[in-house]
Parts: sequence; structure tokens; C-alpha cells
Amino acid sequence: MSEERPTLPPVRLNSEAELARDALAVPLLARAVRLARWAGPDTRVGAGGELVEAQLPAATALLGYAPDDEDGPGYAAEAWRVAVDTGLVELTEEADVTDDADAEGTVTQGEDLALLTAGSPQDVLGIWLGALDTVLADAAVPDLDDLVDALQEGGEIDLESLGWDPERESEFLEGVLGNLYLLTVSEETDADTPVPLPALAASMIVPDDMDEPTDDVLEQVSDAMMRLDDQFRLLEPVGLVEYSPVDEALMAEAGEEPAELSPEEEDISRYGLVRLTPLGLYGVRARMLDAGLDAPVVGELADKGADLLLAATADFPDGAARAETALWLERRQPLPAARELLAAARGEDEDAPLRRLRCQQALSLVGGEAEPALREVLDDAELGGLARVWLAERGAADVPPPSEAMVYWLTIDTVAAQLAAEGNSDELQGLVEGLAQQHGGFFDSAWRVDHPATADVLEAMGRLHPDKRVAKEARKAAFKARSAGR
Repeated sequence: MSEERPTLPPVRLNSEAELARDALAVPLLARAVRLARWAGPDTRVGAGGELVEAQLPAATALLGYAPDDEDGPGYAAEAWRVAVDTGLVELTEEADVTDDADAEGTVTQGEDLALLTAGSPQDVLGIWLGALDTVLADAAVPDLDDLVDALQEGGEIDLESLGWDPERESEFLEGVLGNLYLLTVSEETDADTPVPLPALAASMIVPDDMDEPTDDVLEQVSDAMMRLDDQFRLLEPVGLVEYSPVDEALMAEAGEEPAELSPEEEDISRYGLVRLTPLGLYGVRARMLDAGLDAPVVGELADKGADLLLAATADFPDGAARAETALWLERRQPLPAARELLAAARGEDEDAPLRRLRCQQALSLVGGEAEPALREVLDDAELGGLARVWLAERGAADVPPPSEAMVYWLTIDTVAAQLAAEGNSDELQGLVEGLAQQHGGFFDSAWRVDHPATADVLEAMGRLHPDKRVAKEARKAAFKARSAGR
């Protein structure tokens, strides 16, 4: 298989207009916008752009928090930081350039503030992504009380004594979000079903080859859960996730050991549940693209040629490949679309069998108007077999029977495609057993098939067939095929 194919399953995203509406409704961004519209020449900020302490009561009241609400100033400071970081508020030169921590400056409303009402959906989403960057950076920072305790003489923070590696912590959180993204887009899971926090933490900690986690590993999973609980609480207000926190009754009291956290508990929701929102899927994918990963979206191939469609969907799960192909066909007339697909399916390269499989699946979505295109390739050595299958399934008349050589060639091509798509799966093993049982003397003829994958397919059949005698026949046939240069 080509190494250039995407390694991530394609994601189904809401339209940019829907996502932009979601972004505007995000609590944290809404608070940042309110503060940005409130800001003016009289708004005083510190050297780093933070609101001075005297301004916090007014900002807190503006956001609707009562004077005695202990969390209000923190929410106001966070929203203001987002407003500054995303360009909704711009610092004056006086505040921006000074190194004097006691100096004060002023601000003006940023040009980007107007984009939230007059800009495009892409403009809105760009601002939201900036807010997400700010919150993710905050989420990777340990508790402020721990930082204060770690201060040494001279005002420096001893990160080593704190046990905090900023880069490692950021990478861990990105990895968690990546795993959550994969679980969301996987066809084996329901995107609307939240993921238990223990399972998500374990996906980062427990080695794949570890059958039974050790006590040390379980302790690491428990610690990771507690960190993630704090982080997801921060990430929910920016609209990245929907999160049900860990039950506080399970938290450790001061000076006590934390409660034993077991994924096997009957009420798993007590240990935290998290899911990416539609906006969160968009945000994590955007970060993956920035990191150089290939994260395809269902529908992005609709205006591409059939060659790119078949190549790109080769590694897609079946459901995603079908959805992508259906969108591609919606923009085309059936007959020319069928001709384009058939032309793109030709070839003797390593990826050609899987292209033809995807072509066959695509043609199953095309109506009878495509029949002339299939009849045009009946005599084609590579396409004649699948054309006959398509015509026969629709009860077409006057379909010439395939030659024995074409039947064997199509069989080798089909098994090669299944190998490329699924590897040594149970379904493929069933196909192999059926072929050997239905066709007496199959291997006596199969090794002669003039197909680039003949030897590889016969070797795979030897691996997969449970009957030792039949498997030996397959391996002998594979040896003959290689000796004949097939």
C-alpha cells in the first residue's frame, strides 16, 4: 500500500456556517466579546495586557457575576486574556512595550471584533481557534497553588521540583485529544456516545501489549484521570468538549489517598464522561493539520477526479468511502461518472486491486443509466469481470459469460483487494475457504493467472486456510507462480 495514503479515518464535519454559529454561542468566547465591547480608553491593563486589579470588579459585574462570587474574577480574567490573544482587544504601545511590571497601559477594540458580526464563517472560526489555543495552553499549566509553592528565592519557578515539564504536558494533552478524535471518527463507535475517562486515560498509559495492568500502571492511569478531569473542566467552556466531571465524592480529601478508580465500576459515569462536540472535531482536526497530519473530511473529494477519489478512499472505512463516493456522484451524470470511474480503476500497480474494489462499490450506487459504460468494457481484461457482475446484478440481458481465464483473474484481483483493505481478516478467511471448496483444482489453475498479485494471493491463501492439506497446495501454487514470474 502507498505510504502517502491518509492514516486517519475521514471525519464528517458540520458546515462552516453551522460551526461558526456554534463558536459564537461558546460561553468563553461570548464572555470575551462582551468584555471587548466594554473596553475603551479608560480600561487599564498591566504590562502583559492583563486587567489591573482595580478593573476586575467592573469586568466581573459586566459578565453577570455577583460581587461575592469567588469564581467571578477568575472567569473575567480568563475571558479578557482570550479577548487579547484573539485580537478582539488590542494593547496600546504604552502597555505593549514596557517591561515594568507595575506600569499600566490602555487598550482599544481590535479590528477582529467586527469580524464576529460582519465577517465570514471562516473569520469566526479563526477567532475561535485562537481562543482554543489560549485555553489549551492554560490547561497544560499545573494548578496555580502548586506553582506558588514552587517559587524559589529570586522569583523563579523550579519546574523540576514541581515535576512539571511544559512540553511533555502539552504533548500529553494533544495525544489525549488525538485519541478522543480517533474514537469519535471510528466506525466501530458511535460519535454521540461519550468516552469514559478511565478508558481515555488508559489509552495513553497502558501499553498495547500489556494484558493485565500492573499496580504502578493503574496508579498512573488514576493520576492521569485527575489531571484530565481538571483539563476538561477548562476545555468545556470553549466548546471543545461536553464533559461530565468525576464525582467529587471520589476525590481525595485533603491529606487522604484518592479513592480507588476502577473502570469496571457499574456506574462508569461517576468517573467522568467526555465527548468532542462538532466544533471540537473541527478544532482538533485543525490542530492535526497544523501538525502536518493528513486528516481527511468526508466531502472534500466531491470536485476531484475519479482517480483521486479511488486512491483517497482506498484506505477509508467502508461507510466513509460510501458517503464520500455518494457525494462525488451527486455532482455528476451517471454515464460519464461511470466511464470516469472505470478508466481510473485500470492499472497493474500494487494499489490497483483496491482501486477496482472501490470502483465496483461506487458503481453499485449508480443507476441503470450507466449501463452503456459497463458494456463498453466487457472485453477489457481488467474490467470485464466487474462489468459482468454489475450487469448481472441488475438483470441485464445479453451479458456474455466470462471466460475461465477472466473468472480466475477476477478472483485473484478480488482477494488482492480484500488483503489490501482488511489484511488477514475473518471475512477474508471465509472467502478463501469458499473459493477452495467451490472450485475443484483451483490451485492447479490459479498459479497460471497473469496478474501481478497472483503469488502474493496464493501465499495468503496458504496462511489463511485452516486445512493443512489445502494450505500446502496453496503454498505450492504460490511457488510455481513466483517461478513463472507472476
